[in-house]
Amino acid sequence: MRRLPRAALLPLPLALLVAAGAPEPPVSAPRSLAWGPGLRAGVVLPVRYFYLQAVNSEGRNLTRSPADQTLFRVIIKSLSPKELVRIHVPKPLDRNDGTFLVRYRIYDTVSAGLKIEVLYGDEHVAQSPYILKGPVYHEYCECPEEDPQAWQRTLSCPTKEPQIAKDFASFPSINLQQMLDEVPKRFGDERGAIVHYTILNNHIYRRSLGKYTDFKMFSDEILLSLARKVLLPDIEFYINLGDWPLEHRKVNETPGPLPIISWCGSLDSRDIILPTYDITHSTLEAMRGVTNDLLSIQGNTGPSWINKTEKAFFRGRDSREERLQLVQLSKENPELLDAGITGYFFFQEKEKELGKAKLIGFFDFFKYKYQVNVDGTVAAYRYPYLMLGNSLVLKQDSKYYEHFYMALQPWKHYVPIKRNLSDLLEKIKWAKENDEEAQKIAKDGQLAARDLLQPHRLYCYYYRVLQKYAERQSSRPKIRDGMELVPQPDDNTSMCQCHRERPFREEL
Repeated sequence: MRRLPRAALLPLPLALLVAAGAPEPPVSAPRSLAWGPGLRAGVVLPVRYFYLQAVNSEGRNLTRSPADQTLFRVIIKSLSPKELVRIHVPKPLDRNDGTFLVRYRIYDTVSAGLKIEVLYGDEHVAQSPYILKGPVYHEYCECPEEDPQAWQRTLSCPTKEPQIAKDFASFPSINLQQMLDEVPKRFGDERGAIVHYTILNNHIYRRSLGKYTDFKMFSDEILLSLARKVLLPDIEFYINLGDWPLEHRKVNETPGPLPIISWCGSLDSRDIILPTYDITHSTLEAMRGVTNDLLSIQGNTGPSWINKTEKAFFRGRDSREERLQLVQLSKENPELLDAGITGYFFFQEKEKELGKAKLIGFFDFFKYKYQVNVDGTVAAYRYPYLMLGNSLVLKQDSKYYEHFYMALQPWKHYVPIKRNLSDLLEKIKWAKENDEEAQKIAKDGQLAARDLLQPHRLYCYYYRVLQKYAERQSSRPKIRDGMELVPQPDDNTSMCQCHRERPFREEL
């Protein structure tokens, strides 16, 4: 006799609950949570942001999007009806784990302050409405905080940055005269990509050394943005705008290494590392000039884990030979890997053999369960964005690194693969056979990246590097021959009357 399924033996209403799953308790607006830097007037950023956590009526955090179609809404306006200000508030980004990311960009300083209403349906969320007492400065308002320690407390800057400590361990003191004598000769030739900066009285001056210094637009914009927010130390330094780190002298050599500042580090160099121009520029231009940034990516991570295509994925230029190997592996193992080269420059002769893949939007990468991260000319600058997705990252072993790599651990935040990719297929098969563990690594990596790559932390990192450098510099910086003032941009569309009556000590 055929045995009936358990649900068929239950009373009808209970049987339906077992078959369909018991309905989740509804979201409770008062019990839901709101937090983050965008709820504090003193945290001035190009795009302000804060987070929401949906909590149900039983007090439990949701771990996926609410089942009903009710949406979180955010309304932001001046506290004074007489004060007309431009504020762009897109709909909250659903991060598909019960949390939401709210972004807004203000285009005028708000003298009276802001009122932020966070609603679920028609109910206020948590402590909404939130009142930000004025003035609330916009990004281009030049009103630097004169107490850097207070500014760092306001941003809740980390007290320690292991990468900064490691970088400066090679430089207990910095001989400015040695820098002036050696840097132009060693790195400032015709093919150089060096910019010499002096910051004096919170004004920024620079001169270019070498032919390839167009990327100074990126170093200029973050230094200017930082100077609008906090009083910078007087300092003189050199930034390398090229791909490769420059200083390969060892600490025990004579003469010793020079403290060149770069966007990418390597195990065989001594450069001091800053966040890359890519994530810095995308932070400054978020919700305006770029679509892929550290915030927008968090609401565009593709289907849920169970609905992703169970393959590894890669698209990119031919900037490293291993990328060509990826394509060959993909041709031989299409059931495991979908890899393609979208543009040929270094290995143009390989295009006919390997083919050219169509460009695909970055958000569409996350339709795939596994992402292969292979170096470009140096560290692949897509890595932070991949980590913010909800796919498992398979990261190539590399001597190159960005400013946040030290905080990530193999097999906890990503799956390591050998430099020559010889174990890539094996690792993909492992992930397919160990789906639950692979998903956990992907989630832990995503959570770590969300913390490490918050835009306000980039400002903390930049300031801390400048501070540590200035503390070690042996002589007073000067405005050198050939330097020119880097002016603040003309985007200041409203008058900024700097005013800091409130104590600048808010905690996030």
